[in-house]
Amino acid sequence: MADLKTVLSEAVAAAFAAEGVDAALARVTPSDRPDLADFQSNGALAAAKALKANPRELAGRIAERLSADPRFSSVEVAGPGFINLKIADATLAVRAAEVAADADHAGAATVADPRKVVIDYGGPNVAKPMHVGHLRSAIIGESLKRLFRFRGDEVTGDAHFGDWGFQMGLLIVACGDEGLADAFMVEGDGPFPAETPVTLADLDRLYPLAAGKAKEDPAFRDRARKATAELQNGRPGYRALWRHFVAVSREALKREYGDLSVDFDLWNGESDADPLMPEMLAHLKDTGLLVEDDGAQVVHVAKPGETRKKKLADGSVIEAPSPPPLLVISSEGSAMYGTTDLATILDRKKAIGPDLILYVVDERQAEHFEQVFRAAYLAGYAPEKSLEHLGFGTMNGQDGKPFKTRAGGVLKLRDLIDQATEKARERLHEAKLGDDLSPDEFEAIAHKVAIAALKFADLSNARTTSYVFDLDRFMSFEGKTGPYLLYQAVRIKSLLRKAAEQGVSAGPIVIAEQAERDLALTLDAFSAAASDAYDKRMPHLVAEHAYRVAQSFSKFYAACPVLVAPDEDTKRSRLALSAAALRQLETALGLLGIETPDRM
Repeated sequence: MADLKTVLSEAVAAAFAAEGVDAALARVTPSDRPDLADFQSNGALAAAKALKANPRELAGRIAERLSADPRFSSVEVAGPGFINLKIADATLAVRAAEVAADADHAGAATVADPRKVVIDYGGPNVAKPMHVGHLRSAIIGESLKRLFRFRGDEVTGDAHFGDWGFQMGLLIVACGDEGLADAFMVEGDGPFPAETPVTLADLDRLYPLAAGKAKEDPAFRDRARKATAELQNGRPGYRALWRHFVAVSREALKREYGDLSVDFDLWNGESDADPLMPEMLAHLKDTGLLVEDDGAQVVHVAKPGETRKKKLADGSVIEAPSPPPLLVISSEGSAMYGTTDLATILDRKKAIGPDLILYVVDERQAEHFEQVFRAAYLAGYAPEKSLEHLGFGTMNGQDGKPFKTRAGGVLKLRDLIDQATEKARERLHEAKLGDDLSPDEFEAIAHKVAIAALKFADLSNARTTSYVFDLDRFMSFEGKTGPYLLYQAVRIKSLLRKAAEQGVSAGPIVIAEQAERDLALTLDAFSAAASDAYDKRMPHLVAEHAYRVAQSFSKFYAACPVLVAPDEDTKRSRLALSAAALRQLETALGLLGIETPDRM
């Protein structure tokens, strides 16, 4: 079903064409002055300039044609040639009824040509606990996955965690030095113990120690590099130990992501592309893309003449290729981060055949992805423009720097979720909400409130911007927050329960009051919000719409009594509008990965 802006754009385009004007100029947008009109079209100004005509006279002729359309209650020309359009109440009622009847999409349209899409939005590393730095990728990626599915695409979400790089060599050597994995250090084919020799706590402790030692001790660093190469080359003991690292880490990752209502179709890691490595390297060599460079093997991705100024250690400045070559094989013989990313694109091409791959990764990785994407295009692993890096800003503390604990360390994601849940308990008690619920139900609601606060605080900001973390503000039941939206949803659910108890059912929608008009127009705008969020890869546009629905309903509820309406038809109409608002609010929140409770 089409939203009003789309339908009206077609009507205005026809009127423009009838006046001999390019119909492409007949763009309709929500009015800048909602007190004067619902929509407006400013195309007559540009058209008059092209035709060397008077814009107000041209707008008047177009308005006269549109005035005969019963879908408008008024069509007026304002200023130098703006066309103001006000929708008839009956037209709004029909559109509101369509939204109310659309159980699957709450009035939003789907794409005409669905695509196969892969969204890579996890990226945590094996052996490292998740921290606040992983939050934005998980929240934004999950929302985009839901949004693209909602619009009709076939979407595969991939965790793509880091399990194949230098950190694995560091851990192997560190476990060996501490005697935790002696049985895996021996040469030969095993057999090796089925029981894991390490816990997540061991990995959490060992990794920072090993990473620090590698910076200070060249011999230790060389041993770790050698272990990394031997792992990747298939040494049986190292592979067996590595599988334990992955299993222990994946269990913890699934638990943390589950608490955020984030899930993946594929729990693949960098290692899953390893079987394709020989084929890929051979192909890159055969095509002349892979060349030797100072003992390493690289792919030059800069176009001829593309350079940038690069400052050397001695302070001198030279012209260097931009972007730099993609390092594929290090001088020690190890596959690099970019190598596995390139092989993963080839793997996805063979296994899924996607039309589009989106990478939801920190903006600071922009150059890396430019290198990988260019290499993939050169090698023919992906069509041009089918790979997109959706960078995002950082979650910052009050000092404007990336968020850390009071002690200056990186806050673990588990601790952040626990802090938010405790704050949610406090706020619920302060607001006298949930006092009559069982302890288990109260805890479930507190968790939903906490996750709503964290997710909405993130997703209400444009993906590309940074924001300041303020848990007190995020957890408020007033203002533009996740808890406020949950409260409004619960409020409508309570209204619908009372209506059911009184035997009142929804009926035909009739628009008469201004608050009813405003709510119907807000519900109509969901289709455009979802479409724009999809096209721009910006979930905050859905978050903005969810907030507008909550505000519009709150004003409607105050101005238009439902269960004490003056007559039965009005009561049933307003109940239908309330139910439509709830469905759309829950649909929008669902696209953000936010679940609403039934009561508070």
